[in-house]
Amino acid sequence: MMLFNDPAPSRPAASNKLPWLVAGIFLGMAISSFWPAEQVQARGTDRTDKFAITTATTGFQNPDTIFVLDFLTGRLVGALLNQQSAQFTNFYFRSIAADFGLDPAAKPQFVIMSGDGNLTTRGGPQISTGVVYIGEMTTGKVVAYRYPFQLAPKPLPPTTLQPFAFFSFRDVAPQE
Repeated sequence: MMLFNDPAPSRPAASNKLPWLVAGIFLGMAISSFWPAEQVQARGTDRTDKFAITTATTGFQNPDTIFVLDFLTGRLVGALLNQQSAQFTNFYFRSIAADFGLDPAAKPQFVIMSGDGNLTTRGGPQISTGVVYIGEMTTGKVVAYRYPFQLAPKPLPPTTLQPFAFFSFRDVAPQE
């Protein structure tokens, strides 16, 4: 029980908190300097009713490769911009209808996006770290494409894109 003539409970002086605050700031800075930094990455994909465009990573410290999928022809084309010459030097193409087993009379519905594959290779040309994924609604299939690249100052002959992985995300779409 507190009486009127008892002194108020003692509180630590504000000056006692300052060293702890400074020590906490320095400790936080020291820990954050050893914490691994995460690189921020963004990829772009856009589409209209007639074509879609996406970018895919090529390799460490190389520009992205840009891919365009023409919905009317079923043709996938791409190009890699060379950093030194500021020209497109690697070109890619593929008619993708056969990869999905599409009937020529069918009206395909494609979607496209890219992702990191970081695939390993055994000799041969350097393969991109990025992968282009294309899905098709009427067949219910997804196909993954990878692409080789070569850093060259002048344009190289076009290269055919290679599908390397497939899966079906559902049975064939019901007819409406």
